[in-house]
Amino acid sequence: MARPQTKSDLINASEESYTKLIDLIQSMDHSVQIMPFDFSKGPERKEAHWQRDKNLKDVIIHLYEWHQLLLEWVESNQKGIQRTFIPEPYNWKTYGEMNRTFVRKHENTSLEESLKLFEGSHHKVMNLIEEFSNDELFSKGAFKWVGGSTLGSYCVSATSSHYEWALKKIKVHIKNQR
Repeated sequence: MARPQTKSDLINASEESYTKLIDLIQSMDHSVQIMPFDFSKGPERKEAHWQRDKNLKDVIIHLYEWHQLLLEWVESNQKGIQRTFIPEPYNWKTYGEMNRTFVRKHENTSLEESLKLFEGSHHKVMNLIEEFSNDELFSKGAFKWVGGSTLGSYCVSATSSHYEWALKKIKVHIKNQR
């Protein structure tokens, strides 16, 4: 799927990927949904997330927390409260540790609750996207607080591209159970 470059493409890609993700999860046997991940089969996976996420809930919580980053970042900056997308004390070089804190924060969150949180945050993010024009989303310089990128790029990262990442990871988990 090509990276969205317009508001309508962003909305369509996000909703399509969200639906595919939810459909995939609902198609899984409950035993596979709650089973710990084991990615030892197949090629070596060096990216940190392959070790970080221990189960489906961790992946869903990751998506939920990245929605929160986007929502809080936009809301703060729209109110005139300067805030970076990655909150202190983290930055783009240390966000891996931030991601690990999300897992620890939700150690006692159930899969069912994580799915409810994710569903709610997805709808909030989609409503947020609807508030902006195509130019506000995809023109550089539309908002000073976005920096050299576009608001739409951050929205793509928090929705469709992140959902596609989750789909791939979950499919590997399912394949490894066969």
